[in-house]
Amino acid sequence: MKMMANLFSSFDPSSSIYMPINWISILISMIMVPCMYWMIPNRLNFIFMSIFLKLHQEFKILTKKNNTLLFISLFFFILMNNFMGLFPFIFTSTSHLTLTLTLALPLWMSFMIYGWLNNTYHMFAHLLPQGTPPILMPFMVCIETISNIIRPGTLAIRLSANMIAGHLLMTLLGNTGTMVELLIFIVILTQLMLILLEMAVAIIQSYVFAILSTLYSSEV
Repeated sequence: MKMMANLFSSFDPSSSIYMPINWISILISMIMVPCMYWMIPNRLNFIFMSIFLKLHQEFKILTKKNNTLLFISLFFFILMNNFMGLFPFIFTSTSHLTLTLTLALPLWMSFMIYGWLNNTYHMFAHLLPQGTPPILMPFMVCIETISNIIRPGTLAIRLSANMIAGHLLMTLLGNTGTMVELLIFIVILTQLMLILLEMAVAIIQSYVFAILSTLYSSEV
């Protein structure tokens, strides 16, 4: 039980002064992104704009051209928080459902409210796939309704679970290194490879969250 408490202690939002100041990591990630107005075009600006334009090209296929900025901003916000969690002694905010569900639920609710109020027949049509046999229609409506309701939960849990899994693996490997001193070099190499993997997961999960949100908005 003590080992489990130590493993998950890095995901505890409380701090030594009994105040949830660990959530300040969200603000730090936002401050680290400078305003483009004050930046002289450089390599960082070029990389940022290249990613921005690439995402805009992909997202505008799925949603309206004017709506892509919302999902691109969401991508960069999650990406910065994922990367902040990879630094030592910095709280991983995206490992908590408090943050991920706060992002997913309002988005899904806004899509649903807008869709059912403005495109009611279109939303009803989504509940029944074309070509469904009449005997299966009631079951398909139930299945589609349930799959629609659990969308914000799956978005939030997918992101949190991936962030937690990687950090737990790194914690377990770090604890193993102190026990087996002869294999410390192998453990360090494995840790470096795992950090590279976590960086890839941070990028992929940010993209998955943003692209799925875009797909959900395109159905409205």
